[in-house]
Amino acid sequence: MTSPLSTGQSSLMLQMTQRLPLSDTHFRRICQLIYQRAGIVLADHKRDMVYNRLVRRLRTLDLDDFGDYLGLLEANANSAEWQAFINSLTTNLTAFFREGHHFPVLAEHARKSSGEFRVWSAAASTGEEPYSIAITLADELGMAPGRWKVFASDIDTQVLEKAQSGVYRQEELKTLSPQQTQRYFMRGTGPHDGLVRVRSDLANHIEFAPINLLDKQAPIPGQFDAIFCRNVMIYFDKTTQQEILSRFVPLLKPGGLVFAGHSENFSNLSREFWLRGQTVYGLSKERS
Repeated sequence: MTSPLSTGQSSLMLQMTQRLPLSDTHFRRICQLIYQRAGIVLADHKRDMVYNRLVRRLRTLDLDDFGDYLGLLEANANSAEWQAFINSLTTNLTAFFREGHHFPVLAEHARKSSGEFRVWSAAASTGEEPYSIAITLADELGMAPGRWKVFASDIDTQVLEKAQSGVYRQEELKTLSPQQTQRYFMRGTGPHDGLVRVRSDLANHIEFAPINLLDKQAPIPGQFDAIFCRNVMIYFDKTTQQEILSRFVPLLKPGGLVFAGHSENFSNLSREFWLRGQTVYGLSKERS
């Protein structure tokens, strides 16, 4: 004879079969909280996305009301659930050598450098961007210790874990040359067939860290020869965009470059930057 379900099991089954209501008030509060914590602006058309991502947190926590979830967050400003909240609402779209026109520019800039060449990938996501930067620098400068370094950060701790693991599907490397694939990745065998892992001698040049770009006290180990902040500003309002760009200024070495996404225009946001090439910016004070 089947035993009756416990109260907790019944609640979970009910959640899985019924759509939990997300009121206008709760949606607006979610938008306010993610803006305060991460600077992310959520438009009304993102409501279904917000629902689908956060309802998973409610189910994990055995909650059946968005108001209870928001109450849990607001009861403790230092709760670990805040990071899960942020992770749920960040968007991570990336690929190896995405916006490929940037990497020859980076290579040329590195070729002309002296001392340790340092790059910050400010929205590293699952790692494809910082590894693309690292491959470019290894091809150009070699792998000698102290010749170059990549600092890779993201606000989302889950994607950073994947980035640090350095494991990808073979088909994700289609933008790399066969020589790069062989030189910088190891192929999986047996149960790992179809997967690749970044070789340790490349990965050792990359430091990963969780960084909130809104945090004025964030431990960012500048200065840098180049900053990649691509397809990030589109999630912020103009005031936040300008604040972030102003923080980049002292983090750049003389002659340093900032790389933006294809739909972003930094010179329209800040007089401190001028367009040097296709979505590549330098400091206006250094313009000759």
